[in-house]
Amino acid sequence: MARTGRPKAELVLSVEERAALEGWVRRRSTPQSWAVRCRIILACADGMSNKDVGALVGMTGQSVGRWRARFNEHRIAGLGDLPRSGGPRSVSDEQVAAVVKRTLESTPRNATHWSTRAMAKEVGLSQSTVSRIWRAFGLQPHRSETFKLSTDPYFVDKVHDVVGLYLDPPERALVFCVDEKTQIQALDRSQPVLPMMPGVPQRVTHDYVRAGTTTLFAALEVATGKVIGSLHRRHRAEEFKKFLLKLDQEIPADLQVHLILDNYATHKTPAVKTWLIAHPRFHLHFTPTGSSWLNLVERWFAELTNKQIRRGTHKSVQALELLAPSIPSAGRGRPRVEDRRVINGMVYKIRTGISWRDLPERYGPWKTVYTRFRRYALDGVFARALQQIQARADAAGGRVQIQAHDAVDLIHEIRVRRQA
Repeated sequence: MARTGRPKAELVLSVEERAALEGWVRRRSTPQSWAVRCRIILACADGMSNKDVGALVGMTGQSVGRWRARFNEHRIAGLGDLPRSGGPRSVSDEQVAAVVKRTLESTPRNATHWSTRAMAKEVGLSQSTVSRIWRAFGLQPHRSETFKLSTDPYFVDKVHDVVGLYLDPPERALVFCVDEKTQIQALDRSQPVLPMMPGVPQRVTHDYVRAGTTTLFAALEVATGKVIGSLHRRHRAEEFKKFLLKLDQEIPADLQVHLILDNYATHKTPAVKTWLIAHPRFHLHFTPTGSSWLNLVERWFAELTNKQIRRGTHKSVQALELLAPSIPSAGRGRPRVEDRRVINGMVYKIRTGISWRDLPERYGPWKTVYTRFRRYALDGVFARALQQIQARADAAGGRVQIQAHDAVDLIHEIRVRRQA
């Protein structure tokens, strides 16, 4: 007897699809609705009719036919729920556009910026609706940020100069970021500070007693992060020149000194210029006007303020200046042992042929060795200088092992050859 009704579409599963569906059916954590749909597809793939499958899973034949058709069209992705329209919109696009336009182009009559409740009252919507619109468009009328555009005509050139010192400092030279933190106030609270307790933060009085001010001159070495600091009660060219003298005493005499400063008038007085002429190893690099953010020492000043000054209590300027011992002093130049380790790492890499990442830890971080190798060896000068040292070592019957004085000589020889 011939079959009646609409013919059902044939459903064929791949090996991967069958394994996935059977896994979801067996898994206890599978949502029940998803497991039922997987059973429907597996039963249909076994050749059962829609009516028989419906009786097996407790559904009508029409529902089984719908899942069969969706699987044939979209495969496993078709077993998921389709997006639902939800209820009708109560806010039109025109109303949303009006809220956004009014927020951006107007202010309330009695305030400097809109609030959600003021805007809701103005446009006739609920406060939550205005809040959702603002979140959707990223509008935050209650927030305000500051900015400063530099008007320096040589802005690009100065940025290149300063950033170049950060990324590729000169050879046999130290780069310092120099600035002054002026008007550091010695403040004491009018009543004792109440300590922190469980559930209660530390509490201080809102008013304070001023005991005076001091000024901190600081020079941050870019290579190591060490700081040379000096405290003075006044902030004049005379104090700045004293700070330069301290730098001259603490920095090894065989190194050039590059100072990154802002455009404060104290740094450009005739007395300072005369001192710089008498000390030609000092080179000043000025940041663009209004761009003190380019000076790295400002980040160190922020750390000092957050960790030691802002919540500190100081009954006198002398007590405030006791922070001076916590300012780390700079070392006596770059340690040559580091040069020795790095160059020995280069020699070990060339001799053994290993990859940079497999370099032993005794030579320092492999990235440091690789970076210096690229700086010295891209033009082949390092290899030629190393061949000469290898020849001397072979003649002496020993293997290459760079000592401290050899490292200095090798670097000097590389630099001279590169300049030539």
